[in-house]
Amino acid sequence: MTKRDYYEILGVGKSASDDEIKKAFRKLAVQHHPDKEGGDEEKFKEINEAYEVLKDKQKRQRYD
Repeated sequence: MTKRDYYEILGVGKSASDDEIKKAFRKLAVQHHPDKEGGDEEKFKEINEAYEVLKDKQKRQRYD
């Protein structure tokens, strides 16, 4: 299985600032949280994985 683009998952561009990435993550995390009615655990995990890489400057640099 091919991994999707982390920027695409969070709905931000490659030039997004740290704040934009954080906002996008929080919005999507609340929307897809597994404890919420209609939440999607797989989508939540995917969003979390993307954020873990993009929030860290070194991991993000390696990813890019």
